[in-house]
Amino acid sequence: MKQLLVFLLFAGMFCWLMFSPVYKHVLVLRQALLQQEADYLLEVGASGRYGYIDETLIEASKTRLAESGFEPEKLVYAVGASSGAEAGDASAPLARGEGLKLTIRYPYDGLLNIDRLIGLEPEAGAMLSAGGMKMSEYVP
Repeated sequence: MKQLLVFLLFAGMFCWLMFSPVYKHVLVLRQALLQQEADYLLEVGASGRYGYIDETLIEASKTRLAESGFEPEKLVYAVGASSGAEAGDASAPLARGEGLKLTIRYPYDGLLNIDRLIGLEPEAGAMLSAGGMKMSEYVP
């Protein structure tokens, strides 16, 4: 009986040691893709041509991320301005020097479930997050 218990514990630990790095690699890759997309949206949105990030830009971003394996309906975008103004309105772009903030969040989607083999419970509702702020270059 003791040998069976040792075997089961060893098998669980062996599976975790073997597969955990693969899941962590996917997690790091998703984080990098989210940050790359956030940087791109901020660069485009804060350019002298736009000064905002509206729903059209967000939908195009969701399409690009869907090509990388993300589920568009699970992506959460938060757009704001450093002054508290509306940063997603094309009719009122942010003036030059005002900060445009963006955060993109995406759920872990069970990537941390393998940690249960060693007794770690994944946090419920936890999400990957990427974002940043860039000063608007729009001149009316």
